[in-house]
Amino acid sequence: MPTLRDIRQRIASVKSTQQITRAMKLVAAAKLRRAQERILRARPYATKMGEVLADLTSAGSLESHPLLAKREAAGGRKLLVVVSADRGLCGGFNSNIIRRSLEILRGSPEAGLALVVVGRKVRDFYRRRGHAAVRSEYVNVLEKLTYAQAAQIARDLIQAYLDEGMDEVILVYNEFKSAAVQRVVTRRLLPVEAAAGPEDGTAEEFLFEPSAEAVLARLVPRHVEVQVYRALMESLAAEYGARMTAMENATRNAGEMIEMLTLQFNKVRQERITKELLEIVGGAEALRQAGG
Repeated sequence: MPTLRDIRQRIASVKSTQQITRAMKLVAAAKLRRAQERILRARPYATKMGEVLADLTSAGSLESHPLLAKREAAGGRKLLVVVSADRGLCGGFNSNIIRRSLEILRGSPEAGLALVVVGRKVRDFYRRRGHAAVRSEYVNVLEKLTYAQAAQIARDLIQAYLDEGMDEVILVYNEFKSAAVQRVVTRRLLPVEAAAGPEDGTAEEFLFEPSAEAVLARLVPRHVEVQVYRALMESLAAEYGARMTAMENATRNAGEMIEMLTLQFNKVRQERITKELLEIVGGAEALRQAGG
């Protein structure tokens, strides 16, 4: 049976851990609010860019830009971009992403699939496995994410898509729904899917200067950059939400453990007091009988 000193030390240790988890929850909540604000600011821009892209593609041929043309190669080569966190302590956030990427890997021929990993956790996982399909990695870019960093990743993906003859570039990341809900999504990044026009065929006609093709050549790469930036922001907000929820659960569990240990401490102390009282009474009775 543990001694009172052992239980007291364990209570102090759990209280110290509870203070850490409570602080981490508050930090994650503050960062989550900022990440949500960034997503809300970026969504109107991304939506309007999609509308302009739809107008451009309806005015010309989809085959006019290499990032819009669908490829029908027999090999079916794919570039899988997996986005995880750089740190842990966020529940099943990283394990869900890794599990989904493994499902895609098992369903594709190894020779026709290459990996781009974003985040330390997924990088470390595939490095331990010695996976030969990892062609590039990006770590420590999410905590202080900027548009320039996302744009560089997007340009690297575009270059790999064009130079290496990839048929598809697929993003796998956690989409932010709420602080308690994150959803793993698999979304095709390249070739770009142009939005469909109005079903009634009443689309407005626009004049493009210098030409629709010239505007399309500038807009499509920018559209890819925005989609990568948005995916990384979604993943970052989802990470903060998952960490906040995980630390809230850990704080609550620590409180329950403290209550349990306190009850155990009081029980052991009561047993010790009762034992000492019985020893005193027994000793007094023995002295009385000896004196009688």
